[in-house]
Amino acid sequence: MKFYPEIQKKIEKLSTAEISAVRKQVLQPLIDFIQNSKDSGEKIQLNFICTHNSRRSQFGQIWAQAISAYYEIETYCFSGGTEETAFYNNAIQALERAGFRIVPASGSNPRYEVNYAEDAPPMICFSKVYDSPENPAENFAALMTCNHADDNCPFIPGSKARIALDYKDPKQFDGTPLANAKYDERSDQIAAEMIYVFNSIT
Repeated sequence: MKFYPEIQKKIEKLSTAEISAVRKQVLQPLIDFIQNSKDSGEKIQLNFICTHNSRRSQFGQIWAQAISAYYEIETYCFSGGTEETAFYNNAIQALERAGFRIVPASGSNPRYEVNYAEDAPPMICFSKVYDSPENPAENFAALMTCNHADDNCPFIPGSKARIALDYKDPKQFDGTPLANAKYDERSDQIAAEMIYVFNSIT
């Protein structure tokens, strides 16, 4: 697969990022889910879930899809929220700075085409609820990317595993001089952890 050069460099750079022992413990159930699905020949389906499906869950879906392709592990990545809002512009800009090529869209809840390689189909990304028809109804891992969604969705119907990842929300920096840096920081953290996860699969 021919990744865009910026994405290639970003993945190579983040592959050397240090993952703490605490975060490795948090990520181990996800590694186990992917490894067990791969070993049993089952489709690997990951649904990243947050409250608004506007920032962290979008980062999770997009980076996991790109990085699983980088490691040639066939994976189907999705995202959703406990409510529908819109894919937030600061998150989109952070992904563009990382090297993704995103086709502009309009409307109250735009559907963006997100690209990471010349020869890969685009991801269609927009805000939706976690049990939207676009998402899998069974045999998937529900990955809770925020503690609010984790607390308010104790049970995700159809999921084979429910895994709390809990990333800090960059939303609190919206409208401040730190916004770009904090969105990039969260994007990079999620990317580095997805690299660690998929690089752990044998």
